[in-house]
Amino acid sequence: MAVTTDPAGPGAEVSDPARAAAAPRTADPVSITDFLTDGSLAGLCRQLSALTGVGVELRSADGRRIVWIEGGGWRAEEAEPVAGQATAAPLVVGGRTIGTLVVGAGAPRISDGQGGAARATLERAVALLAGAAAELCQNELSLRHRVVEVSALLRMNALLSRAASVDRVLEVAMDSALDVLGLDAGSVVLFEESDELAALERDVTHKVVRNLSRDWVECPLPLSKDRLFDHLALRGEGAVSEDLLTDARVLIPDRVRAEGLRGFINAGLTFQGRALGVVRLYSRAPRRFSDTDRRLLKSLADQAAVSIEQARLLRLEEEEKRIARQLELAADVQRRMLPARMPTVPGLDVAARYIPSNELGGDFYDLLPLGGHLGVAVGDVVGKGVAAALLMSAVRAMLRAQIDYVYDLDEVIRRVNVAMTRDTLQGEFVSLWYGVIDPAGRRLTYCSAGHEPTMLLRREGRGGWRATDLSVGGMVVGVDERQAYARATVELRSGDVLVAYTDGLTDARNFQGAKFGRETLRAMVLEAVGHEPGISAGGLVERVMWELRQFSGLAERVDDQTLVVVRVL
Repeated sequence: MAVTTDPAGPGAEVSDPARAAAAPRTADPVSITDFLTDGSLAGLCRQLSALTGVGVELRSADGRRIVWIEGGGWRAEEAEPVAGQATAAPLVVGGRTIGTLVVGAGAPRISDGQGGAARATLERAVALLAGAAAELCQNELSLRHRVVEVSALLRMNALLSRAASVDRVLEVAMDSALDVLGLDAGSVVLFEESDELAALERDVTHKVVRNLSRDWVECPLPLSKDRLFDHLALRGEGAVSEDLLTDARVLIPDRVRAEGLRGFINAGLTFQGRALGVVRLYSRAPRRFSDTDRRLLKSLADQAAVSIEQARLLRLEEEEKRIARQLELAADVQRRMLPARMPTVPGLDVAARYIPSNELGGDFYDLLPLGGHLGVAVGDVVGKGVAAALLMSAVRAMLRAQIDYVYDLDEVIRRVNVAMTRDTLQGEFVSLWYGVIDPAGRRLTYCSAGHEPTMLLRREGRGGWRATDLSVGGMVVGVDERQAYARATVELRSGDVLVAYTDGLTDARNFQGAKFGRETLRAMVLEAVGHEPGISAGGLVERVMWELRQFSGLAERVDDQTLVVVRVL
């Protein structure tokens, strides 16, 4: 209950309900006058006095008499100290005496034989009344604390909802805590993402500082010995000190004195058991912190920790979106590097399919019209993602730079290998199959650098179809620049089918973990051409991919899949 000076009586206080409703409370009440509204408790004391003839008075914490005003209200006036024969029943709230009920003013209007017993009965009644009044005040105080706490959290939540960054979240948390608790200075420190609390102050980051000197902030030594205060905060207990200058836990009291700090309270910023940081608050004068203060600061810190994590997740989400956009653009560039349409080469029917496991893959194929001839390249870069895609682009460019050596394919692959070995890191390599088809001369020249062998499907009279592996060449490119490669030449016939692929196709697995396998692929394509000898290149590609989908189902695709089919007409 807020009070004002009574103009009719110097030093007196009178009730002021309007001011009481408007005045915010951030500290515990110190007197019964902080709870009084219409003065009914003082009026009850007056009626007891009139009834018993024994003076019963309500006094404030500083000893002033609370007088009931007829018609409602009260005033506080100076009074003589309690006489020796009087009895005082204290009103205790939150461990603090906020007032007393005094019995003993005036002589009883009771016969001598009954006066002693009546007086004792009255004292017991007043003691019970004091207990009941104190209980009501305690309930009122708890309610006020809860109102202050909820109001602070609501205000902070409204501010945090507009905070888009971790720094802004911490600023809101700091300013809210200082305002609600009525403190003078503070800081918020964040820890690195590790399980151990930093031993020195310089190993933490001061994100927000209010009214603290640079010397204080930049000092490498912690406030307490062995960082006890921070450890208590992160355990959820929090640390409080009424006066840092007399606190034995403080590491360097002279440093505290130079900064002009006295009271201290902190709370940990934790999220799902992970230590994020600590909120540290200070007062310039000694300050006794209540359980309400500690609970309120912890609530603010907990809410701030959630907001910090939300801000971090939002930042990560934005970063992921940015990366996703970049990957999408890179994937689009990569797709444009693949043939936009199948080349038209007289005497050949060509089809291909490329399915990346990620948005960016390491497989590639290329179809190069070479003056009536057709160059066919299929490669598989080790790894996946951005690195594999970049390496794929480099290999494709290296290969295209050597296409003038139309039939010296061993030299083409050797040069690509030398460039790869010199320009890439250890562990970066590519398997590559490259062939050039002369449809007029019905001839294929090829070189395989550690790649899955391309299959040549050929009809052998009435004996059906046979598959031959084309594997002449050497090891993968990018490992040994001294590696020599061989080339081979194959005479082609009308109706022959070339099937080039990457291991992502044969290594595909189903839900039982079984591999699709090279032999399954071989049997499947032989069955397809045996059942339909005139099947087109595109038809065979569709048949293989359909069978692969039937085998894998919804199992995760862990590698790129590339298939190129060329049919000799």
